[in-house]
Amino acid sequence: MKYSPFVTSGENRPANIIILCDHAANSVPAEIAAGDLGLPADDMERHIAYDIGAAGTSEHLGRLLDAPVVCSNFSRLVIDPNRGADDPTLLMRLYDGTLIPANRHADAAELERRMDLCHRPYHAEVARLIETKDRPVLISVHSFTPQLRGRPPRPWEIGVLSNDDRRLSDSLLAELARDTSVTIGDNVPYTGYLTGDTMDQHALQNGLLHTLLELRQDLIATPDGQEKWASYLAPHLQVAISRT
Repeated sequence: MKYSPFVTSGENRPANIIILCDHAANSVPAEIAAGDLGLPADDMERHIAYDIGAAGTSEHLGRLLDAPVVCSNFSRLVIDPNRGADDPTLLMRLYDGTLIPANRHADAAELERRMDLCHRPYHAEVARLIETKDRPVLISVHSFTPQLRGRPPRPWEIGVLSNDDRRLSDSLLAELARDTSVTIGDNVPYTGYLTGDTMDQHALQNGLLHTLLELRQDLIATPDGQEKWASYLAPHLQVAISRT
């Protein structure tokens, strides 16, 4: 069976929304270093390899919003689909203090091979799905670690990230602010300003409504947590979209 660098589900769902999960998987295609980047299995289960819980949360959101979902099917350590072609962090040799053996000597030809195998087909699928809709809303789902080494715990359950187009993000932040029991971050723990990333390439450059959601990994590490937080977000997203 031919390898696919993406998994699309619910393509025929009617909502004018598309859910994207750039860092859904921690798998390595057999075509890349014989499917082994040289890391221990435990490292491939860490946040350095993928966004823990993001895929399941995305799938639940897709079902709740009646929207299609596109998930990556390769680890970001193979190549990062949420980076532009000129981004120096596109292929990481060292990630959060961990050396990636199979990436250590990757040259320009190897980078191009991974672009052709994984990065470009993933983005082509996103672009294709956008063409099946009428200027759809794009929602990107990621997850973040509860605490960085040597840093205090991160207090947010959810971060809403945005770039120069804050229309949907501002609407969603206003809607989420109605619930004071949940701590929401605005462009934290990361900023949404990243030239060439998925939201820039497919949403900002095309004038499409969009937002990027960062959920804390400990909250969505289990299937129950993924369903819970997708169920929490779905109605807020629907209201925010309707008001934008």
